[in-house]
Amino acid sequence: MNTHTIDTSAPVISADHYDTTAFYTDPDAIATVANTTAPDAVALPSPDASTAEILAAAQEAGRRAVPAPFAETALVARPLLRRVGLPVPDGPLSYAIAPDLTVRYAHPATSSVGSAGCSGDDDTLLVTGTLRRVPWARAATAVIVLATAPSGPVLFTVTPGQATLTPGGNLAEEPRDDLHLAALEIPATQVRRIAPELLDEARLRAALARSALIAGAAERCVDLTVAHTTARTQFGRPLSHFQAVKQEEARLIEEAALVRTAVQAAAAPLDTDGPAAHVAVAAAKTQASASAAEIARIAHQLHGAIGITRLNPLHLATTRLWSWRDEDGDETYWALRLAQPLTATTLWPVLTSTP
Repeated sequence: MNTHTIDTSAPVISADHYDTTAFYTDPDAIATVANTTAPDAVALPSPDASTAEILAAAQEAGRRAVPAPFAETALVARPLLRRVGLPVPDGPLSYAIAPDLTVRYAHPATSSVGSAGCSGDDDTLLVTGTLRRVPWARAATAVIVLATAPSGPVLFTVTPGQATLTPGGNLAEEPRDDLHLAALEIPATQVRRIAPELLDEARLRAALARSALIAGAAERCVDLTVAHTTARTQFGRPLSHFQAVKQEEARLIEEAALVRTAVQAAAAPLDTDGPAAHVAVAAAKTQASASAAEIARIAHQLHGAIGITRLNPLHLATTRLWSWRDEDGDETYWALRLAQPLTATTLWPVLTSTP
């Protein structure tokens, strides 16, 4: 088995010197964390960091195309584990929201009414099914799973070693693996019953994490495009001096700013929870996904043919934009989620109450 190291200076996840293609092309490749110093890395925020600080770090991870589950760990898995009182494992973490898993109690209550396993003497679970396209599953120390048990929503943790892993990847060659669980017994100590509201919060956190990554990749597209059009000359002057190029650059900067602003605006509402959080996160992911395609289009158009080659770093940003646009809900999904609970009488109060 080939081992590819994510260099870290604990708790740091490296941004450079890492072959992301190996994850996609080599099914046996795994990622490990080494306690070494990475010269260009993004530090994992401290446990008491605010949502705004975590989003800023996730955005930087997206800008640098950090080959690790940075946002998944910092913004989704860690906060959820702390909320339910489960220990937070060291190392990279991932998550899976899996309502289609078959979940039964491993120790059925003898006095219960109904099918076997619909209630239990304790919370030990028996889980069967597939966790599909789990981000960075093969590199994760643990995967946080949110599923539905007979008693209602539950949260538990599994390790990739407990499942049969089918490797996969997205367009950016980031791991998106399937984990197959065959009557896996989850001890009661690793299971927590949760309120439906926490399941909704998990979806919001996942969407906002992806939005922050998109914001970072969008900034990278702006930086690379401005540098290219400034250095590249045509007809005796830089490309950036042509009016048509200036107009496209202005649109590129505008779209990136829209995404960044929407993500920043969702930080405070997510901390307070409630309808304001739903509106802010849905708006952020709708904007981020909608802008991703336009940002990638303009960046590639202004780069020309060189932008689509692996020799140019632009593809590290644009392939992620195309992938992240659809992950954790695309713009159509979140636009509907944004609009459905609103009516003519509730729209204005919701808008004016959002920080």
